[in-house]
Amino acid sequence: MNATGRDLPRLLGDARRWFEDALLATLEEAGAVPVSPTQVRLFAVLDEQGTTVSELARRMGVTRQTAHQAVHGLVADGLLEQVPDPASARQRLIRRTPEGERAHHRAGVILGRLEEELAARIGREAVDALRAALEAPWGRPSPLDPA
Repeated sequence: MNATGRDLPRLLGDARRWFEDALLATLEEAGAVPVSPTQVRLFAVLDEQGTTVSELARRMGVTRQTAHQAVHGLVADGLLEQVPDPASARQRLIRRTPEGERAHHRAGVILGRLEEELAARIGREAVDALRAALEAPWGRPSPLDPA
């Protein structure tokens, strides 16, 4: 059994929430437009040239409706815009507005500072090892014998 009794997917989720909670608290304290954790994840998976709602939903692991709601809120806040997809007349791309680009940059700076805070807490070597493990190619998942 592992030390905490929690499986690795839960530990990874807890780690993601640590970063999200700290990011959201820092942005709130700075007076930024309030965003939800889902909206933060949407910003993280959005391509520079724009991404369809369906692709955003797939990358986030949520329903298309959930992704659409997150997009709608960010469009209303002036952080995202919808533009025609040059590859398909039936689809629209979601991309950052200039204000959204500034918010994305600000979030990146904060996340960098949070990584440094984590290194101060658990050690630079541990953070570097964690990053290396997460960036390593894992290959495609394959079904295992359930026994």
